[in-house]
Amino acid sequence: MTLWGELHQEPPDEFFAKFSSSFRYDRRLLPYDLEGSRQWAAELARIGVLTEKDAKSIEKWLREIAKRASAEPAWLDQRPAEDVHSFVEAALEELIGEAALRLHTGRSRNDQVATDLRLYAKDVGARLRIAVIELAFELLDFGERHVATILPGYTHLRRAQPILLAHFALAYVEMLLRDGERLRQAVARADVLPLGSAALAGTAWKVDRARLAKSLGFATASENSLDAVSDRDFAVDLLYACALLGVHLSRLCEDLILYSSQEFGFLEIGDDVSTGSSLMPQKRNPDALELVRGKSGRLVGALSGLLVTLKGLPLSYNRDLQEDKEPLFDAVDTALASLKVMHTVVDGLEVNEERCREAAAGGFSNATDLADYLVRKGVPFRNAHRLVSRVVRECIDGGFTLESFPLERYQKISDAFGDDVFPSLRLDVVLAARGAAGGTSPAAVKAALKRARKRLSAFASP
Repeated sequence: MTLWGELHQEPPDEFFAKFSSSFRYDRRLLPYDLEGSRQWAAELARIGVLTEKDAKSIEKWLREIAKRASAEPAWLDQRPAEDVHSFVEAALEELIGEAALRLHTGRSRNDQVATDLRLYAKDVGARLRIAVIELAFELLDFGERHVATILPGYTHLRRAQPILLAHFALAYVEMLLRDGERLRQAVARADVLPLGSAALAGTAWKVDRARLAKSLGFATASENSLDAVSDRDFAVDLLYACALLGVHLSRLCEDLILYSSQEFGFLEIGDDVSTGSSLMPQKRNPDALELVRGKSGRLVGALSGLLVTLKGLPLSYNRDLQEDKEPLFDAVDTALASLKVMHTVVDGLEVNEERCREAAAGGFSNATDLADYLVRKGVPFRNAHRLVSRVVRECIDGGFTLESFPLERYQKISDAFGDDVFPSLRLDVVLAARGAAGGTSPAAVKAALKRARKRLSAFASP
């Protein structure tokens, strides 16, 4: 039996019925639907629609449905339900009869599903945020282990200036902190109760929506019934947080894939997150990193898909909104799995500190410091830049480094160069010069690590 009565003279087409059914995936909302129904029953009892006896019976058997669904997942497969809401109503009717038919008084599946989905978004948003914080702590621990490790920093994937490996790790900690804040905001935007909006115009029964909001753990109740049943901004917010998190994880994966290649040789990833080749015995492939990098596309796609679904919808509820769940569920699962894998990857990283330092010393990465040396001698920076470019060209042509370039040749280019030029080119001096807040000097990075741990610890609180 359908939920829409006898207006339609013919039953739904069999294929269309399967096409339109959402129970195969929206059953994930069952705990939230049961909780919403329990609180709705309590409110109906308060205003006299249900007797106290019926309300208690409904509450008892809703809990029994939850227990059975948890203990016997196959039970759900045996039910010919259109969606999670019709499943609950039919199962409850079998258990207690007519009282179950009174439960839907004053509500619609439109405000019911919006409530379920918001409860879900609040729950998984909090879980995602915890997983993000855990990965940020893992990166912070990694950085603290490598506060003295020097490697080249890159722009345009060309060696630019030396940095500390801890500084590199802290860059991703900052990204994850922003991801965590976005997830916090997404949860806050989901924290509005739609229940009581009914199909679109609001319920005709004098339910206390503020009381309902509090009983279901919402901060407030929605202000407009049309908006409440059709709004999926909160789902877009959560998908956006997941998509940008995926982009950040993908960037980290790309860096680690490059740095663990034979061409870079800066680090190795663990055997437990790499694979071999079915043909080439020597291969150690960074499959975990490549998969996380690839799955970021699913996260971005889920966001794009829901935005397009919502783009042209008139007020208020439209069946198109059924398409909000699969991308959201998939994105949450993908983001949680990716975070778990990356936690394992970072925990098992092995760093070749000698190779990192060797690479940091090459490629004229101290050329900017040579220009700064001239500036301290009174040469305008643009002129200093031009002079150092000439030095670098002569070094390349003659097979020199800046450290081995003869002083007399320096002085032919500019008499501002003195024999004190060479100490200013040492890696430790170059790094120490970047002492401003946010820079890569050892002192600045150690201070940043302490601040980051304090911020993460504070951020870990709800």
